[in-house]
Amino acid sequence: MLGIIGAMTEEVLHLKEAMEDVEIRTIATMDFYQGRLKGLDVVVVRSGIGKVNAAICTQILIDQYNVRRIINTGIAGSLRSSIDIGDIVLSRDAMQHDMDATGFGYKVGQIPQMEESVFKGDRNMIYMADMCCRKVIPQVGVHVGRIVSGDQFVSDQAKKAWIVKNFQACCTEMEGASIAQTAYLNNIPFLIVRAISDKADDSAEMDYAEFERMAIDNSVKLIMAMAEELVGFDR
Repeated sequence: MLGIIGAMTEEVLHLKEAMEDVEIRTIATMDFYQGRLKGLDVVVVRSGIGKVNAAICTQILIDQYNVRRIINTGIAGSLRSSIDIGDIVLSRDAMQHDMDATGFGYKVGQIPQMEESVFKGDRNMIYMADMCCRKVIPQVGVHVGRIVSGDQFVSDQAKKAWIVKNFQACCTEMEGASIAQTAYLNNIPFLIVRAISDKADDSAEMDYAEFERMAIDNSVKLIMAMAEELVGFDR
């Protein structure tokens, strides 16, 4: 069983519409759509925005649906000039940029009293996603690197520069690292897939409205292609 999480309705709507034999359960105000996507057993859910919602959603998928792997799909702001709007970023690893216990001697981003603060995406899923992306949306760039998350929409050049300096990340968003941490604690393979909708700077609000749809369409095409490739792995 594959768990697919999107923060917003728009990020999972087309996936839900493409599913067959759907059963819906509501848990913690989240609607979990269990069925088949391109022949693959999946659960698709909108978690809501932010790290807490995303972490709760991930744990429910693990506890209630016994998912064997998790994909988090959605949009993000680019942190590199080489990563353009519409491009796809796949999580080599994930960190929380708003985790700050430096007052206690920890490095920025380090989670106190945890052995790991950098959560690595599943290598097999990265390879498959890269292959599928180049097949179904060859017109966009594919990048494998660090994705950082925080409970804030980054639309300020100074904040963007700070994140780049401290984390050397490819993009920033609001859920992925909490999903990654929850998956790590449960020993579940995961992948964060992000389509770029803005540049995470002073132009972010203007870019977001204009390019959100294109970015979501790209991520949906990729997830659908991955579902086809994964048929047989979860049987």
